[in-house]
Amino acid sequence: MAFATSARPSSSPFSASFAPHSHDLVKCSQIGLLRSVDRALTAALRGRRRCDRVGPVLAESSKGRVSATAGAIADAEVVRERVEEMGDYEGLAAELTEASPLEIMDRALEKFGNDIAIAFSGAEDVVLLEYAKLTGRPFRVFSLDTGRLNPETYQFFDAVEKHYDIRIEYMFPDAVEVQGLVRNKGLFSFYEDGHQECCRVRKVRPLRRALKGLRAWITGQRKDQSPGTRAEIPVVQVDPSFEGLDGGAGSLIKWNPVANVEGRYIWSFLHAMNVPVNALHSQGYVSIGCEPCTRPVLPGQHEREGRWWWEDAKAKECGLHKGNIKQEVNGNGAAHTNATATNSDIFNAQSVVTLNRVGIENLARLENRREPWIVVLYAPWCRFCQAMEGSFVELSEKLAGSGIKVGKFRADGVQKAFAQQELQLGSFPAILFFPKHSSHPIKYPSEKRDVDSLMAFINALR
Repeated sequence: MAFATSARPSSSPFSASFAPHSHDLVKCSQIGLLRSVDRALTAALRGRRRCDRVGPVLAESSKGRVSATAGAIADAEVVRERVEEMGDYEGLAAELTEASPLEIMDRALEKFGNDIAIAFSGAEDVVLLEYAKLTGRPFRVFSLDTGRLNPETYQFFDAVEKHYDIRIEYMFPDAVEVQGLVRNKGLFSFYEDGHQECCRVRKVRPLRRALKGLRAWITGQRKDQSPGTRAEIPVVQVDPSFEGLDGGAGSLIKWNPVANVEGRYIWSFLHAMNVPVNALHSQGYVSIGCEPCTRPVLPGQHEREGRWWWEDAKAKECGLHKGNIKQEVNGNGAAHTNATATNSDIFNAQSVVTLNRVGIENLARLENRREPWIVVLYAPWCRFCQAMEGSFVELSEKLAGSGIKVGKFRADGVQKAFAQQELQLGSFPAILFFPKHSSHPIKYPSEKRDVDSLMAFINALR
């Protein structure tokens, strides 16, 4: 992660943030100790600073001095003030629901000044920098360098620095942690056991360290970015996952100025303003992360299908915005994470046969079937499954009377482990073709789920 101001370091009014003098350290320490009894944390939440322009590195040490003294004080008033502050931001979010991104950005920078920074991912988040520039206010920028970004992303960072006349400073993952992960599990362990562990080491922990030097941060999250995880994000909120400079719940505010903007309007704005963009976008990449975990999307696919494509749609978060994901309970009584989950079943049609566990097991065991089958392994809460419902039902109608059976098997919850081990389930949905004279089902390899593509697959195997 990185911090930068909207001017070169030599001319920046905030350069003291990154290289505090020794007398500043003493001053911060004294102020922290004196105000610990005088409700320093409450004052901080109201906008007053313990020490001006404390950078992220200094913040952790000064916070430690304060907490050492204040830790012995059961300050119920601090808790109450923070709860009240949360309510204020809920009201502010409602007030700004119809506001433009420029207005929201201006309010954020005005309110927090040097204690807020823009999160820049190397993708279309450049729109945030453009809005910040248009406010005319000084702004800070940060980014994460995981060590596994595409070359085009690093070139993009350089172009952005020159265009906006800023220097981006990067927060890197802990070398010892990365070394331990790679030595123990290899360079690509995330393909086998999920991306969360690697993201935690390379992204989440560096982010956590850096955010402790801030009171607010600005992200490029949009409601239309990720099915199931970002549909409810407000334009401003108390961060549900991370702590800010003062520590504890309510100590960090998260601004999402483009939450209500559709992706197509973001790109129209970027083209109109003639700002730098990542060269990967012209190669079919939409949502861009680390090189091993990002790929182009096909026409008609959602942008997040290019991230961690081997995993369930519900898990399309790396942990930086894990507060978006809510725990729900599916129809099988098993918990899963999905912000807008639904338990209503899908693929409901007379031409689609519902298979239970015994039925799918028997189908898989048969070596000489009377007729071939095509079966979708699905979860009704999965947005990608929902998106292909129409085409799959239409497929079943086209195949009626053709001698090919069409079926569905709900493979989430208690059935998921079985489906992964026995039915080649990697992510939802998975489509299997059971040939007439073969004991092994053939998995549909493409992510094109329109009727014509599915029919081409079937015709090649029938």
